[in-house]
Amino acid sequence: MKLLQVDFRTVGPFGAEMSERLIGLAESIAREPGLIWKIWTENADTGEAGGIYCFQDEASLMAYWRMHEVRIKEAGITNPRVRTFDINVPLSRIDRAPGI
Repeated sequence: MKLLQVDFRTVGPFGAEMSERLIGLAESIAREPGLIWKIWTENADTGEAGGIYCFQDEASLMAYWRMHEVRIKEAGITNPRVRTFDINVPLSRIDRAPGI
């Protein structure tokens, strides 16, 4: 399993408005091959948003990122912070990580 962390500066929307406006995007992401789950992140106080994604494998993660990078650039988002991680499954299971 692989983890993708993406965050970026934004003026919003946040909270309920984000939930309403981005439901179509969330539904699209849910259909991505290899995606196990995504946690949407936001901090209106610091003007940041993004997500943490869990993928079955690196190939799925990279295929998604290549597509998503284009999508966020088209939305006017510049300089996203992107990180990838391996997941330590045995320890994550002990601490109730979702879907692991």
